[in-house]
Amino acid sequence: MPDRSSIFRELYQQHASDVYRFALWLGADRRDAEDITSETFARALASNVPIKTATVRAYLFTIARRYCMELRRRARAQVPLTDSLRDRRPAPDAGAELASETAAIAEALSRLTADERVVLIMRAVHGMSYEEIARSLGISVVAAKVRVHRARKRLNPDPEESSE
Repeated sequence: MPDRSSIFRELYQQHASDVYRFALWLGADRRDAEDITSETFARALASNVPIKTATVRAYLFTIARRYCMELRRRARAQVPLTDSLRDRRPAPDAGAELASETAAIAEALSRLTADERVVLIMRAVHGMSYEEIARSLGISVVAAKVRVHRARKRLNPDPEESSE
């Protein structure tokens, strides 16, 4: 009775070129088709499934097709690194600086009245016009301008005025 390795050597000699051409038809380039062919026979050899000689070619094609699909899945999962994939988060030192600035802004905003905070955020953060602020708060445009001015003044008091 022939040993397992001699059987596979014979199978390889009979079917390797068919598996290789099949891999090429599946869209693999020559190098990948060679890899698919060798991997197909390695998997067939490692398998515990008994190979029936009547369906051996179909069995090998099934292994080759599945391995080819596996390679494609892996290729799709691998994305080349580009600047568009760069981490958009700030560096740790920039993050600490940003956190410090954010805390200072929050502390400064907490010194404002609720009305001052609202108008300042509408104007500075959301870029609303004085007309939009006035309309949304039900006040005149002049009142909106005055409130924004006062809020800014309280956030950044003029050092010359405070010394008087």
